[in-house]
Amino acid sequence: MVRILGAVLLLLVLGGCAVTQIRADRAEREAETRWPPVGQFVEVGGLRVHYVQKGSGPDVVLLHGASGNLRDFTFKLVDLLAKDYRVTAFDRPGLGYTTREARFAGAFNASAETPPDQAAILARAAAELGVRRPIVVGHSFGGAVAMAWGLDQEAAAVVSLGGAIMPWPGALDSQYQVLGNPLGGAIVPQFVTAWYGEDRIEQAVSGIFAPQAAPPGYIQHIGPGLSLRRETIRANGRQVASLRPALVEMSKRYPGLTIPVELVHGTADTTVGFEIHTVAAAKLLPDARVTPLQGVGHMPQHARPGAVIEAINRAADRAGLR
Repeated sequence: MVRILGAVLLLLVLGGCAVTQIRADRAEREAETRWPPVGQFVEVGGLRVHYVQKGSGPDVVLLHGASGNLRDFTFKLVDLLAKDYRVTAFDRPGLGYTTREARFAGAFNASAETPPDQAAILARAAAELGVRRPIVVGHSFGGAVAMAWGLDQEAAAVVSLGGAIMPWPGALDSQYQVLGNPLGGAIVPQFVTAWYGEDRIEQAVSGIFAPQAAPPGYIQHIGPGLSLRRETIRANGRQVASLRPALVEMSKRYPGLTIPVELVHGTADTTVGFEIHTVAAAKLLPDARVTPLQGVGHMPQHARPGAVIEAINRAADRAGLR
């Protein structure tokens, strides 16, 4: 009887895994059909980098945050900036439709692209597109990539929007500890892709925007299904898991960064703390200006786009681009 029960249990587990696999495959196909690439591709070192470019004038590069893609910027900010700048928004490696290097491939491979790795790749892509001395604007995790770009690549100025740009105290959230583990990162995304419902998507987006609300139509535009693909979950989770050690090293070099830096941050941001990241970074950076947005959460580009554009304009003026 015990053997029979064990066999039945094994069949149930295998059946559940098979159903999960089928659901995950279907969810990914539907996501890519519903939210196809909105831009073009440039190849860099064997990678296909997805980008949108619009407008004319001084160059501005936009880098999205964790779990996101360039659609966050095409919702509104690209069109607003394109009136005065040539704007290039990128999908970061492993997110949206930008691919990853072979050395990061594999479900059990816990290694990931650091902010300097990503900055190097995207700077090469920008150069291929004729972008020269850009103002590099990064939101959240993209802020770390923007700072790495300013440290090691050609840039006229950096603008950080709620950027995760300093090492923080304490441990990572448990989800990133799991995804940063080879076994957890291999197994968990399968179930998230298959079973993560629309109600949980709305809750997650609401939490990121709080205390503001997401603009009408934002979720439909951003394409949350793209962020819930298995390889995207792995790439994002492992990049976040490796972020803090990279910031420890990067922050040591901030006193030598002499280009203009604009730090725009909501004081009510509970995702990336204003004091921990922006206030602390401003003490190290020799040419930084801080714009605290009172009562604003983690999405200043949507809550206060005017303040973001003003910061980019100041960066352009300070860098002598206008």
